Amino acid sequence: MNTQSLHSVSENVHVRELFSLQGRIALVTGGAGRYGRQICAALAEAGATVIVASRRVARCEELAACLRGKGFDAEGLALDLTDEKSVQTLSSRIESRWGKLDVLFNNAVSVSAEPLDKHSADDWTRAMECNSTVLYRACRTFGEMMSHRGAGSIINIGSIYGVVSPDFRIYEGHDEMTNPPSYGFAKAGMIQLTRYLAVYFGPMGIRVNCLSPGGFYSPAMPETFVDKYVYRTPLGRMAGANDIKGAAVFLASDASAYITGQNLLVDGGYTAL
Repeated sequence: MNTQSLHSVSENVHVRELFSLQGRIALVTGGAGRYGRQICAALAEAGATVIVASRRVARCEELAACLRGKGFDAEGLALDLTDEKSVQTLSSRIESRWGKLDVLFNNAVSVSAEPLDKHSADDWTRAMECNSTVLYRACRTFGEMMSHRGAGSIINIGSIYGVVSPDFRIYEGHDEMTNPPSYGFAKAGMIQLTRYLAVYFGPMGIRVNCLSPGGFYSPAMPETFVDKYVYRTPLGRMAGANDIKGAAVFLASDASAYITGQNLLVDGGYTAL
């Protein structure tokens, strides 16, 4: 370790500065979704300029307008991750307007609910395109942008089902919520790709981590499903409206400056059993 590195390690930085995202440019794919909305709010509240992006650009701009109405800096932009040209167009637009990208949240996901006996090979292929290929494309394109500055943080939104298999007893009687086999496969692959990219991008000053949430509560969920999930979870509840925000800011900020290649489980202890 050289003298400069020793100095930076010993220098005290106030914890508020470590968690601050002031001056950072953050892109959240699938930004108007239920996880995305929470992530976008957290990053904006921590001081970042937030780019809310997805194919549903009207919803993205609606969320961005809501954040701007609260005094934050946000913009909704179009992004179709299945289209290489769309990804390159957004990359060029970010470069032209802001000159950099500091944080990337890969949050976009496509989930179908067919069980194994109804999940065809074509369903599997579509799931891989929408959940794995698009992740790879985003990490390559926006990671390259970050590498030009020698800094950045990429956070991939995984799932507990990338770590454990689903407990089908929770889903009994609720065919519409059945966990498809391709979902866990894609999320487990995401965790491994996160490790690979952390090693690849590390020398360029870019950190890559995975944030894997547990079940996120929705009032639309059947009461019996919620009861069984809650019983299975040590903290006795599903994830709520603020439970991902702290982890999102932590991984995006300098508070996690020496953390890369990790999978942070935010699951109320579900995977501890």
